[in-house]
Amino acid sequence: MMTQSIKPTQQRDPEYFIHPSKFVLWLMIVASVMLFAAFTSGYIVRRGEGNWLIFDLPKMFTYNTVTIVLSSITMQWAYLSAKKDNLPMLKTMLLATLVLGIAFSVGQWYAWVELVENKIFWAGNPSESFIYVISGVHLFHMLGGLIFVAVVIGKTFQFNVHKKNLLSINLCTTYWHFLGLVWVYLYFFFSLNR
Repeated sequence: MMTQSIKPTQQRDPEYFIHPSKFVLWLMIVASVMLFAAFTSGYIVRRGEGNWLIFDLPKMFTYNTVTIVLSSITMQWAYLSAKKDNLPMLKTMLLATLVLGIAFSVGQWYAWVELVENKIFWAGNPSESFIYVISGVHLFHMLGGLIFVAVVIGKTFQFNVHKKNLLSINLCTTYWHFLGLVWVYLYFFFSLNR
């Protein structure tokens, strides 16, 4: 009688062209790009109709632009640190990114305070409303980004982010750079289209 040895089969993870989480993130980014494109297109069309108040942008917008660019640098540094398994630097750069993101968000609030002090109100001229709505929608996206960074920080402190497990920090880095690019675009858009 012949005995057959039964070998346990290893279950392999399915191979994707693109990871489902990355696909969902890119869908969200594309949808957000369309949203901001619609807002800025509406801004240009409405400005062309007349009755458009021209005012100076809050100085805080400039500081916020520098802050978000710095946060993008620290986020990229965190990602590179994860790829090299440099966990102390990874933690430091993620925490720096979170602090800079919070500083940006608080700065946006102060920018709105500066607008109010200059008699630029939410329900005033259409040009006033646009600045609040567009910067507010970006701030909403930023709050989502801050939560994402906080989750990745939690995973990092549980040793779940390292060179063999880069998915969460890769997704977070992509989203964070998207936030930075959108704000830089909006800053220059507002500066050139008042």
